[in-house]
Amino acid sequence: MKWTLSQLQKYRNKEFLIDDVFRFDEIKQDDPTIREVSPMHITGRGDIDSSKVTFHLKIEGYLILPCSRTLVDVKYPINVEASETFLLQNSVYQTEEEIHQVKGDVIDLNPIIREILLLEVPMQVFCDDVFSEGAAPQSGKDWEVLQEESDSKKIDPRLAGLAKFFDKNDPSSES
Repeated sequence: MKWTLSQLQKYRNKEFLIDDVFRFDEIKQDDPTIREVSPMHITGRGDIDSSKVTFHLKIEGYLILPCSRTLVDVKYPINVEASETFLLQNSVYQTEEEIHQVKGDVIDLNPIIREILLLEVPMQVFCDDVFSEGAAPQSGKDWEVLQEESDSKKIDPRLAGLAKFFDKNDPSSES
């Protein structure tokens, strides 16, 4: 996704639509937990004027990541919207969003999209079926993986007598 400034200036104050599919397999080298990257469908538009170019992008696809519990492949969907602004020449522009300076005569969105995709990788991802083929074992000799249970209804046996205390009607409070 590269354009020269002269290509983009043809669309100044006109509609510049983006709708294409790109591969970003090189992010597997940046993050070894990513096992596979689907082709990413990138749609959006570019707003081009004399001092800046702003891209409004929507990135859709999926990543294959290892389950944190069983190490099986998990299909993690990517659906991200981003706006990226590039300043032309040495323009000064006040905004709270991140701004990129154009180096040379080319605007390249590939490194920015790679960064966006890497930021979307979660710390942990879990598969739905812990007993699928190739999954790490869930129990062994003298151990097993326990599921979290709701502790809100359980009463600590050491405090069970105290729970009965509040069930009794206190005759002194009925006066």
